[in-house]
Amino acid sequence: MDVIEAINKRRAYRSLAPVEITEELVRDLARCAFVFVWEPAMLEKMKAVFNRGNVWCHADSMVVAVCAEKEADCLIYDREYYLFDTGMQTALLILRATELGLVAHPIAGYSPKSVRAVLGIPDSMQVITLVNIGKHADTISPVLSEKQVRDETQRPARLPLEQVAFFNHYPSVEGGVKSEEGGVRREETT
Repeated sequence: MDVIEAINKRRAYRSLAPVEITEELVRDLARCAFVFVWEPAMLEKMKAVFNRGNVWCHADSMVVAVCAEKEADCLIYDREYYLFDTGMQTALLILRATELGLVAHPIAGYSPKSVRAVLGIPDSMQVITLVNIGKHADTISPVLSEKQVRDETQRPARLPLEQVAFFNHYPSVEGGVKSEEGGVRREETT
């Protein structure tokens, strides 16, 4: 599988089936400050950290707590590179998991304070996301909401390129006309 194929194949499914988690798999996926949780007793404790809308996470085989410390990377004025570096490492973990045939679903619906308490993560570390890892189930999880079931059965629409990629400068209303899609169309100049 190449990177483009992995990007296109990757889906944040919520219907998860059990998958064997080995230390070899963890070492394969690990590249920065991650806390890998796969022992059943610890997964049980982690259930308390998820928001109500993420009860589907209870079926995961592993939770990866992505943590970072601002001072662990360069700080140039107000640019905090630890967020960028951690995001890159998380993306690579997700792509590698996809390549291995796993679902790696990052979430925002959790309590960082509870995650720190359960996993013993110091307050100096920011819990940036949790990535839930499992195998895509053959059946739809019965705990999913109607919207989650729709997202599970058909890929959610991605934003059009015009809303996420701009050429030569970030668009502004000045010198352009705001389109109905939210982007800015440049007026012809004579």
